[in-house]
Amino acid sequence: MTSPPTRYDAVRASDEVVARLRARHPDLIDLTTGRILRLLEALGRPQDRLPPVIHVAGTNGKGSVCAYLRAMAEAGGLKAHVLTSPHLVRFAERIRIAGTLITDDQMTGLIDRVEAANAGAPISFFELTTAIALTAFAETPADVAIIEVGLGGRFDASNVFEKPAATVICEVDYDHLEMLGSDLSKIAWEKAGILRRGVPGIVARQAEEARFVIDQEARKTGAPLAVMGEDFDAWEERGRLVVQAQDRLLDLPLPSLFGRHQIANAGLAVAAALAVPQVAFDCDGVARAVWPARFQRLAAGPLAKLAARTGATLWLDGGHNPHAGRALAEACDRLLTRDPRDLVLIVGMLSRKDPKGFLDAFAHLQPKVIATTFASDNALAPSEIAEAAREAGLVVSEAADVEIAVKAAVAHGASPHVLICGGLHFAGDVLALSQETWPV
Repeated sequence: MTSPPTRYDAVRASDEVVARLRARHPDLIDLTTGRILRLLEALGRPQDRLPPVIHVAGTNGKGSVCAYLRAMAEAGGLKAHVLTSPHLVRFAERIRIAGTLITDDQMTGLIDRVEAANAGAPISFFELTTAIALTAFAETPADVAIIEVGLGGRFDASNVFEKPAATVICEVDYDHLEMLGSDLSKIAWEKAGILRRGVPGIVARQAEEARFVIDQEARKTGAPLAVMGEDFDAWEERGRLVVQAQDRLLDLPLPSLFGRHQIANAGLAVAAALAVPQVAFDCDGVARAVWPARFQRLAAGPLAKLAARTGATLWLDGGHNPHAGRALAEACDRLLTRDPRDLVLIVGMLSRKDPKGFLDAFAHLQPKVIATTFASDNALAPSEIAEAAREAGLVVSEAADVEIAVKAAVAHGASPHVLICGGLHFAGDVLALSQETWPV
């Protein structure tokens, strides 16, 4: 396999600092926001000195919603602070300051200041990251701050805003079971923890069980809700995105991200933008959103070159749970309708994920599956993914790494569609193979 470069540019160099931080600040579990609030207090409460905040939670789609919000802000000539996680290749992807990824110099200075303020107290890597981002955001002018929840919501390190401009709850489903449990009501309760009294809450379509809990929490909190399918909606019509709001009908270009589920994600983002009238979003910006590893067509890098030699198409997606599997299978169905070919899935997953739940969604498409692995101590063995594929009724083989898998995939049939999928860590390794494919 082609190796990534041994030295990186100035932004990539900050990852060396991050590695040292991870060693000093492991992923300590603390099911309260006490530690992050203590640290932010020592830093002068930067969370209170931000432009209007849109806080985004949910199981699937929250990263895409953040990407649409950023694109709509920038289409309107605005500057947006953005905090998302995880990163795919470089830590800098998590923190975008007024539209620009954090630099190595900014990162080094902020780490020193935040660690000094923390004064050696227990703190996790994600809490530290959040404090760094909010401090940077507070010190740089911008028009809006788009903040993605890291895990859950109620006890997430990002849940520190007393009065955000709006909150968004994307679809709630099963994920991070080791942290959030397998009870959908409990997961929804965690997500609904970002709701605030008097702050508009924009809610995606939900399973009945999740919707009941979100409604209940909204009543307790005093948060007014706007729910997709009831108070607003979005659909595709004649090659356009139509968003029906309570007081207007918007005729917009189709979202730039592929798949029917992106119609709902874009509609949710538009509804959130309309809920914050003090920020002059341009909703046509949904056509300009960029969000790597979300049904991304790979046209550069060593793996794309392998595919191009045979006329195969190569796609990349970081979805990793059953809900994401269903959305991804639907996107593949649309692709195959438009361009019928054989479909090959190259799958790598972390051990805490549900490979059969993910692959069940593809049963009706009957793709060939190639199970592989990637550089993580927590990666599932290809044999375990292969067993799950067989249980889902799919034909499967194994490959030692993604390059071998792509070579095998493009040799299958006549110029197939090849989809690399199974997790963001795996997708990040693929993008890291060449600077041509690093997210910017």
